Amino acid sequence: MATRQDDRNAQPSHRALVEEVGRATRTMGAQSVITSKTVADRFGLNQTDLEVLDLIVMRETASAGELAKATGLTSGSVTALIDRLTAAGYVERFDDPKDRRRVLVRARQDAIEPIKAAYLGLQERMFGLWSTFEARELEIIADFLKRSTELAVEYRRSLLDAPSPPKRHTGRGSDRS
Repeated sequence: MATRQDDRNAQPSHRALVEEVGRATRTMGAQSVITSKTVADRFGLNQTDLEVLDLIVMRETASAGELAKATGLTSGSVTALIDRLTAAGYVERFDDPKDRRRVLVRARQDAIEPIKAAYLGLQERMFGLWSTFEARELEIIADFLKRSTELAVEYRRSLLDAPSPPKRHTGRGSDRS
């Protein structure tokens, strides 16, 4: 008959579980980037434009300054990005009703429907998976995801403030000696 000690020894250690969560999170993040790239390519967008479009959709409206802060892009880069999304018909600019000097952007719902449709199959499958969890488990998962995202945002900010490492030569390009 197994003892309680045997049960504890059979369980993965806390450190092993933390490492497993780390690997799974990294794998999920990498797959998210790959999926995003595939969808962006399908619609003739670059990946950053698609992700910022998603930020705009989730926020409903955003200013260029808010998008710059959220992404770490320069104000000029965000303006160019908004120009591209506007030219492609995905977003529209409008005056902020609270401050006429400020311009906001919002997604054009009719234009983003095909993008939403491209994600629908994944969304349905994910909702199906998530529905298999109990309410308390979902609370823990939601807390984990929110806190992990907050840590990632904080860390990105610290990277932006830190000096850049020296560039490594990759052997690509047309450097001639």
